[in-house]
Amino acid sequence: MRAVVFESVGRPLEVVERPLPEPAPGQLRLRVEACGICRTDLHLLGGEVTVREPPRVLGHQVVGVDEQGRRFGVPWLGWTCGECAFCRSGRENLCVRARFTGCDIDGGMAEYTVADERFCFPVPEGYAAAQAAPLLCAGLIGYRALRMCSDAPRLGLYGFGAAAHILTQVARSQGRRVFAFVRPGDTAARAFALRLGAEWAGDSGDTPPEPLDAAIIFAPEGALVPAALAVLAPGGTLVLGGIHMSDIPAFPYELLWHERTIRSVANLTRADGREFLALAPRVPVRTEVTTYPLEAASRALDDLRAGRFSGAAVVVP
Repeated sequence: MRAVVFESVGRPLEVVERPLPEPAPGQLRLRVEACGICRTDLHLLGGEVTVREPPRVLGHQVVGVDEQGRRFGVPWLGWTCGECAFCRSGRENLCVRARFTGCDIDGGMAEYTVADERFCFPVPEGYAAAQAAPLLCAGLIGYRALRMCSDAPRLGLYGFGAAAHILTQVARSQGRRVFAFVRPGDTAARAFALRLGAEWAGDSGDTPPEPLDAAIIFAPEGALVPAALAVLAPGGTLVLGGIHMSDIPAFPYELLWHERTIRSVANLTRADGREFLALAPRVPVRTEVTTYPLEAASRALDDLRAGRFSGAAVVVP
């Protein structure tokens, strides 16, 4: 099979020939139909998130078909111990020995992959493979972040990429008002956010027309933290929705005062997956994707870094 392999930080990705992976007991071998590109992949390439045992096949938003013809989705969380205090308290996303797809376990930027059946989700009916792939990380992490916002009616989203374009649809279905913040000067992203239901869209440093009850930062820019706090209403919640962020600059306590809260999101649980994938077709969430062949995975990641597409990018073997 062909696979996109990460060798080390600073080396370009390579498409190589590998033997078909053999499933161990409890695993499924899947013929990959689509694999979403994620900003986490950029952090793996740049070394901000460590790949401990390279070489590694990247990709953690995987849609594939098993040998019985069943379609499954494979998310970032690929294995947990089931024994630590976090696993035993329903917080397997914080498992001390967790292994992650496309980082600790070979992922889905390949023609075939294997995955622990316990961490595979049936793909909702009505979604083509490419449209389903972004649900498995952009959708799941966005949904977990949204739950941390409680019932906040005025929601700000910083960084209008794959996660925000899904989350806007979910938030609007819940009756929330969405305020979108995009890269300065990115008129295409502004228009995209408004088309999906945001009632206001501006640059990341702009002040929205009303204070926000909650905001989620998907962009990996620490400088956005004080900017977002400055537009939160008293009692508001700021959720940091990425696995890596640049350093957060110092800011005056006044921005945090009045019982404002900052929270981070880490990974997902299988309960998150089941809940969100049941919800998505009811909204209904419609993902907008740009597809790339396997050989163009590096170009897809470059396009993500540069913001050259709206919505999500998906590699199709």
